Amino acid sequence: MAVPKGKVSKARRNSRNSANFKVSAPTLVECPTCHELKVPHKVCKKCGSYDGKKVIEDKKEKKAQ
Repeated sequence: MAVPKGKVSKARRNSRNSANFKVSAPTLVECPTCHELKVPHKVCKKCGSYDGKKVIEDKKEKKAQ
Protein backbone atom coordinates (compact mmCIF):
# COMPACT_ATOMS: atom_id res chain seq x y z
CA MET A 1 0.00 0.00 0.00
CA ALA A 2 1.19 3.50 -0.76
CA VAL A 3 1.94 5.60 2.31
CA PRO A 4 2.87 9.31 2.22
CA LYS A 5 6.45 9.99 3.35
CA GLY A 6 5.48 13.02 5.41
CA LYS A 7 2.66 15.30 6.44
CA VAL A 8 1.42 17.67 3.76
CA SER A 9 1.14 21.15 5.25
CA LYS A 10 -2.14 23.08 5.11
CA ALA A 11 -0.60 25.69 2.81
CA ARG A 12 0.60 23.08 0.31
CA ARG A 13 -2.73 21.22 0.42
CA ASN A 14 -4.80 24.41 0.03
CA SER A 15 -2.68 25.77 -2.82
CA ARG A 16 -3.11 22.49 -4.69
CA ASN A 17 -6.89 22.51 -4.18
CA SER A 18 -7.36 26.24 -4.88
CA ALA A 19 -7.34 25.72 -8.67
CA ASN A 20 -10.72 23.96 -8.40
CA PHE A 21 -12.47 26.72 -6.43
CA LYS A 22 -12.38 29.81 -8.64
CA VAL A 23 -15.08 32.34 -7.82
CA SER A 24 -16.78 33.99 -10.77
CA ALA A 25 -19.12 36.95 -10.82
CA PRO A 26 -22.81 36.02 -10.97
CA THR A 27 -24.66 36.47 -14.25
CA LEU A 28 -27.17 39.31 -14.03
CA VAL A 29 -30.00 40.18 -16.40
CA GLU A 30 -32.42 43.09 -16.49
CA CYS A 31 -35.94 42.55 -15.14
CA PRO A 32 -38.42 43.25 -17.97
CA THR A 33 -40.91 44.83 -15.55
CA CYS A 34 -38.87 47.15 -13.30
CA HIS A 35 -35.52 47.13 -15.20
CA GLU A 36 -33.61 46.16 -12.07
CA LEU A 37 -30.66 43.72 -12.32
CA LYS A 38 -31.53 40.20 -11.13
CA VAL A 39 -30.27 36.62 -11.33
CA PRO A 40 -31.77 34.79 -14.34
CA HIS A 41 -34.57 32.25 -13.75
CA LYS A 42 -35.39 33.75 -10.33
CA VAL A 43 -38.19 36.00 -9.06
CA CYS A 44 -37.27 39.71 -9.04
CA LYS A 45 -36.76 40.87 -5.45
CA LYS A 46 -37.88 44.41 -6.19
CA CYS A 47 -41.18 43.91 -8.05
CA GLY A 48 -41.94 40.21 -7.42
CA SER A 49 -42.38 39.29 -11.07
CA TYR A 50 -41.15 36.25 -13.00
CA ASP A 51 -41.33 35.80 -16.78
CA GLY A 52 -43.20 39.11 -17.10
CA LYS A 53 -45.98 38.01 -14.70
CA LYS A 54 -46.64 39.16 -11.13
CA VAL A 55 -45.89 36.19 -8.86
CA ILE A 56 -45.45 37.72 -5.39
CA GLU A 57 -47.81 40.38 -4.05
CA ASP A 58 -46.42 43.31 -2.07
CA LYS A 59 -47.43 43.61 1.60
CA LYS A 60 -48.49 47.22 0.96
CA GLU A 61 -50.91 46.15 -1.76
CA LYS A 62 -52.46 43.47 0.50
CA LYS A 63 -53.13 45.99 3.31
CA ALA A 64 -54.74 48.46 0.89
CA GLN A 65 -57.30 45.88 -0.25
